[in-house]
Amino acid sequence: MVAPHSFPDLDDAKRDLRQRALEARAGHDAAACGTALAEHVLRDLAPPPGAVVSGFWPLGDEIDVRPLLIALHAKGHEIVLPITPKRGNPLTFGLWRPGDALVPERFGTFRPTGPQRTPSFVLVPLLAFDRTGRRLGYGGGFYDRTLPLLPGRVAVGCAYAAQQVDEVPAGPYDVRLDAVATERGVITCEA
Repeated sequence: MVAPHSFPDLDDAKRDLRQRALEARAGHDAAACGTALAEHVLRDLAPPPGAVVSGFWPLGDEIDVRPLLIALHAKGHEIVLPITPKRGNPLTFGLWRPGDALVPERFGTFRPTGPQRTPSFVLVPLLAFDRTGRRLGYGGGFYDRTLPLLPGRVAVGCAYAAQQVDEVPAGPYDVRLDAVATERGVITCEA
């Protein structure tokens, strides 16, 4: 029996694109590209003063957003990292400061040990994106469940420019991004 939120053709298209996207991001210099991404965000899309910023700890060959997190922390922003719940639940976010220890958790991610905070500026990992703000994640749906629970938030995908595609296959529960930041610049998304 197919789950009520499952669309077999859509699921197949996403699975195929995930494989291509993983190949597209392989071989990039995550640190250098992450430093360039940070410069673009700080210049073109800096969060407003007082914004609580959610980042993510890069996994594998994901673009490294840590230079941006460190720079935003130095500017006085509280930085939070996601805490991965059981499947089907939204993310929560714990306070992180540069140098804080992280605890390994499911899916190879790491969580902070600080108190929980609600972000208003969310940096979102992804595998592929398009200019309309559609994003392909890893398939768990965590950000698609979480972003609608953060009213007024700004959601910024973080990726290599090579991860851009003409169109990301999307269903009714896929939440669009407001912008995408890459090592080449910031793209404002328009539906």
